[in-house]
Amino acid sequence: MNGIFSRTERLIGSQALEKLHNTRVMVVGVGGVGSYVAEALCRAGIGSFVLVDSDKVDITNINRQLEATHDTVGKFKCDAMRERMKSINPDADIKTEIIRVGDGSEPDYTGVDYIADAIDCIPAKLLLIKRADELGIKIVSCMGTGNKLDPTQFRADDIFSTHTCPLCRAVRKGVKELGLKHLRVVWSPEPRPDILKTDPEKRTPASISFVPSSAGLIIAGEIVRDIINRPSCACG
Repeated sequence: MNGIFSRTERLIGSQALEKLHNTRVMVVGVGGVGSYVAEALCRAGIGSFVLVDSDKVDITNINRQLEATHDTVGKFKCDAMRERMKSINPDADIKTEIIRVGDGSEPDYTGVDYIADAIDCIPAKLLLIKRADELGIKIVSCMGTGNKLDPTQFRADDIFSTHTCPLCRAVRKGVKELGLKHLRVVWSPEPRPDILKTDPEKRTPASISFVPSSAGLIIAGEIVRDIINRPSCACG
C-alpha cells in the first residue's frame, strides 16, 4: 500500500485500509461540508469517488470551502476539488458529475458503496435518500450548518432523534412519508445566534470556516468507521 497511508495503516491495520481502498463514495454537494468530507476520505485512503455538484467557485465560498481560493474562482467546484484530491492521492479514481440533483438529473450510482449527502435542497436530499434505500447504498446526510457558530454541538444521530434544526424537521417529515424507519445524519441543536434574528438578509445563511468543516469531518469519520466495522459516534 502507498506510503502516504502508513500512519493510517498503523492505526486501523492493513485489512481495514484495503477495505477503504476498495470503496467508492459519492459526495453530493462539494461545498463547505462536502469538500471536507471528500478530502478527509481521500486522506483516509478511500480509493474511488464520485463528486456531484453543478456550481462554480464563487469568491464568497473562500471563507469555508477547501477548493475555493482566488486561483479557483470561476472553476467548477467538482473540477477544482478533483484536482486538489489528485494532488493528495494521484492513484484515487475520481469521477465528476456537474449536475444539480433534483433538476431532472440524477448521478450514476453504479458501483457506489456510500453516499455523503451534503446538499441543502430538501427535495434533492429526499431524492438521494430514497435512491439510496432503493439501491441498498448506505448514506449519511448532513443537516443545517448555516447560521451556527459552535462546532462542538455537531453529532451523529438518527434523524428521528433530532430537534431544533429546521432542516432536520423537514427531513424527518419527508423520511417518514417515504416509509423509512432510520436515517443516519449529522446535525446540531444550536439555535440561531441572536445577531441573526434581526438580519434583513435571512435568505442567505451566514457561515464561518470551522462549522461546516466540523460537520464534514464527522461525516467522513462515520463513513470510515462503518466501512471498517469500528464503533460509531457514541452520541448516536
